[in-house]
Amino acid sequence: MREVDVMGVRVEMPSNNPIVLLREVAGDRYVPIWIGAVEATAIAFAQQGVVPPRPLTHDLLKDVLAATGDGLSEVRITDVKDGVYFATLVLSSGAEVSARPSDSIALALRTGARIVCSEEVLDEVGLAVPAEQEDEVERFREFLDQVTPEDFEAPES
Repeated sequence: MREVDVMGVRVEMPSNNPIVLLREVAGDRYVPIWIGAVEATAIAFAQQGVVPPRPLTHDLLKDVLAATGDGLSEVRITDVKDGVYFATLVLSSGAEVSARPSDSIALALRTGARIVCSEEVLDEVGLAVPAEQEDEVERFREFLDQVTPEDFEAPES
C-alpha cells in the first residue's frame, strides 16, 4: 500500500462527470477516480473547510464514529474491476468495512485519516506525470483553488 494525497475534484469535459484526483505521496503517479456529483461536493466541502448548517451524510458518519469511540484509522483503495473502484474503511478497533472510494475519501478528509492505495491499483490505473507535464498539474491545482461546491450541482431541467 502506498499513501496518496487528495489533489481535489474537477469536472471532466466533455462528459461533465466529476473526478477526484489522488497523487502518490512518494512517487509520480496520479489516480483519477470518476465519482458522483454529490460525492464531489462532499469532498470539495471537506477540502475547503465548509461546514453545512446541518450535517451531511459524511459528517454524520464522522460523528457516529466519534460517539462510539471507534475512529477511522485508514482508508484503503484496494481494487479496480471493470472501471469500478473498491475501498475499505479501517477503524481503530481493527474492524474493516467495505465502502465506495468517493465516500471513503470524503470521510477521510473529515477525520484526518490517511488514504492509501494498493500497488495493484497504482500499477493498473496510475498515470505517471513527466516533469514537463507538471505545468498542467499546476494549472489543475489552480483550478482546484478556485472551484466551489456549487460547480458540481446538476443544472435544472
